[in-house]
Amino acid sequence: MTARPRGRPRSDTAHEAILKAACDLLASGGYERMTMEAIAARAGVSKPTLYRRWPSKSAVVAEAVLSGRLTVDSPPPPDSGDAVTDLRRWLRQQFERLGTPAMTALVRGLTAAAVDSDVDAARLYDHLTGPSRSQLKDRLAAGVRQGQLRPETDLDAVADTVTGTLLYRAIARGSATVPDADHLLDLLLTGISMPPDTRSEPTGTGLEPMATGEHRRTAPPRSGPTANSAKTRES
Repeated sequence: MTARPRGRPRSDTAHEAILKAACDLLASGGYERMTMEAIAARAGVSKPTLYRRWPSKSAVVAEAVLSGRLTVDSPPPPDSGDAVTDLRRWLRQQFERLGTPAMTALVRGLTAAAVDSDVDAARLYDHLTGPSRSQLKDRLAAGVRQGQLRPETDLDAVADTVTGTLLYRAIARGSATVPDADHLLDLLLTGISMPPDTRSEPTGTGLEPMATGEHRRTAPPRSGPTANSAKTRES
């Protein structure tokens, strides 16, 4: 007589149904409206069945991404030999993709899932944001080697600025346009300072740059009653 295996066998059908339901709900209503109850109902499973597999909706979303059911395709920047042109073309593509309602909803959902769980945040970063950021940094490094970008450029800061701006546009603004991409690249390439020949002389902010890259605070000249009283005491 064959002994019956203990416990209930894992249902691959239920597993697939749950992940599909999560993807559908995320696309149609967004992460905020998606609940564990809604996932279970759409998948046709009980809530205990759902909770035995995942403790939260963020874990379900992370699993859907890591299993390839939710994808955020992000091709690396091209390398034609012209760093500025390549970065402009790549940024425009990224902003155009984020400008679609479906992609905006997906990015918002993935970000919310990352906020809900540090573990899932690390998994999602390693699978999505990290590789895309590394590809951008590699293209920037190539631009430095090609003599088109300054060798002292902080490539990590540039990559973080671009990645952060893309996420901010999707999360807070809900819109991303090609002009936005051009403005961001122009800002990165030229900075916010006026050209030296047109720059006004500083009026004295009390903040002077140090050679180490840090800043030290210097006291501005005193004026008014306090300064006058100090002069009186000195005399």
